[in-house]
Amino acid sequence: MWDLILNPFVTILAWLYAALNQDIVLAIVVLTVIIRFLTYPLLAKQQESSRKMQQVQPQLKKLQEKYKNDKEKLSQAQMKLYRENKVNPVGGCFPMVIQFPILIGLYQAIFFALAATPFQLVDLSERLLIPGLDSLIPLQRMWTPIPQLASILPELDLTLAPTENPHYSLLLPLLVLVTTWAQQKLTMMTTKQKSDKNDDDEDDKPRGGQAQMMQSMTTIMPIMFGFFSMTFSVGLSIYFVTSNLIGIVQYSPQGRNVLDKLFRKKQTDDAPVEIVFEEDEPVKKTRKRRKKKPRKK
Repeated sequence: MWDLILNPFVTILAWLYAALNQDIVLAIVVLTVIIRFLTYPLLAKQQESSRKMQQVQPQLKKLQEKYKNDKEKLSQAQMKLYRENKVNPVGGCFPMVIQFPILIGLYQAIFFALAATPFQLVDLSERLLIPGLDSLIPLQRMWTPIPQLASILPELDLTLAPTENPHYSLLLPLLVLVTTWAQQKLTMMTTKQKSDKNDDDEDDKPRGGQAQMMQSMTTIMPIMFGFFSMTFSVGLSIYFVTSNLIGIVQYSPQGRNVLDKLFRKKQTDDAPVEIVFEEDEPVKKTRKRRKKKPRKK
């Protein structure tokens, strides 16, 4: 089942390698850009769903406080609030579910393309769906960042970790750390701006614990990815840096405007509709008056 996603990616990567003068690094960069560009509508849908959920959070808190002892009425009020504001509570999960296997498939495709052992080379040749591409195996795994300085900078082996390559390759884990931090920081700033846009009450702002958790994630995630890049191959570090740079562009205001125009995404900044779910008033029973029959004389 996983091969249905992985094998096409491996094939496209090998085809790009052949089309781009057998430059595996350029092929990795181009494939990463293409996949991230094609999955942008899913990312935009996820962001839009998250924005709408953040907008109705203050009203959700009021409803939870009002109907804390009546779960049935709370559920009805929440559904009415979602319906009036066109919010799908699980709308942000579905695009993520689709994106996740695609991005993991892209990561695995790069891993398989940088085959080093005989077993990996055989496995790579069996995954290529276009006849004739197997003649390119093994793919060129030696790479010089600046060809003009080839006499000064030794070639990097893309299948080896930075610790097993020349010392200047240690700059790649540093780039992974910095670009991951920048993307996390930009994502957090974008989320905070959207959540605070229609949030004027002091009680509705993120609490200290939540803010500290978000700040911790911004610090921990870059360090974790930087550490992983020390043990992963250089080729995968190039993928991480490229993917992070694309994410920075996608989350930046200028990048979002350009991508939204390309995909013709309609901007919706409407304030959430306030729903007042009143208590049911008791129904008064009224008796019908009978018409008096005329007396017989």
